[in-house]
Amino acid sequence: MTERLKTESLPELETRLFLEALHQRYHYDFRSYSKASLSRRIEVAREALGCATISELQGLLLHDPGALHQIIDALTVQVSDLFRDPAYYRRLREEVVPHLKTFPSLKVWIPGCANGEELYSLAILFEEEGLLGRTLFYATEINRRALAKAAQGVYDISRLAGFSANYQAAGGRASLSDYYTAAYSGAAFHRRLRQATVFSEHDLATDQVFSEVHLVSCRNVLIYFDEALQHRAVGLFADSLVRGGFLGLGAHETLRFSSHGKAFTPFCENERIWRRTANTECPDA
Repeated sequence: MTERLKTESLPELETRLFLEALHQRYHYDFRSYSKASLSRRIEVAREALGCATISELQGLLLHDPGALHQIIDALTVQVSDLFRDPAYYRRLREEVVPHLKTFPSLKVWIPGCANGEELYSLAILFEEEGLLGRTLFYATEINRRALAKAAQGVYDISRLAGFSANYQAAGGRASLSDYYTAAYSGAAFHRRLRQATVFSEHDLATDQVFSEVHLVSCRNVLIYFDEALQHRAVGLFADSLVRGGFLGLGAHETLRFSSHGKAFTPFCENERIWRRTANTECPDA
């Protein structure tokens, strides 16, 4: 320990102590997130809260509970779109859904659901394919305020043109306007799309699995983790999925170097979709 401290720069030391304080005080564990990305996000939090140093930000965190949610907002990346990367959703529709239709009921887990864009994308797709009525969705997120926005399903009306273009490129069978009601500056997606959704706080660094899941869609989350946390998260996905279940990742994420990779076989590798193999034991997550 002494040798490590000698080699740490002051910002590194401040960052480590800040993350430890966040974990010990509020049980949010960012200690295994990618250091480069996390350092940028901490700087965003420091500037947003008017702190001169990370140590001052730590003091604010410990002594002003009201600052917590602003800090968590800054540390988590809530950037998404409906049907983001349309080719992914087209492959789900054309290649994965025919297999899902063979199950009498379905469970879908969306870790890191952000403000809900991925949830509503999947719900719309599942409705068009006749699966929504027999599917239970788990939408999970570490950021409580983002989770609340996901549960509301209201988005700025200026985003709808982009949403609609993605929807059509993903093989949408109708008009996206069939799924929301627009008023003033917002568009509220219909309640039926989320009526069978469990919205839950969940931390991939510390929490456990959702059992007997048929699809895990976790896109653009692993890129913010270090190698050890990626290993843990993929292990959770493998343990959650039923035999023959599917895992979808983001465009720049892969299982190629994961120690849990042998639990999966490529299904649509270009779109980052894998299938859970049968009877494969995973190493400890």
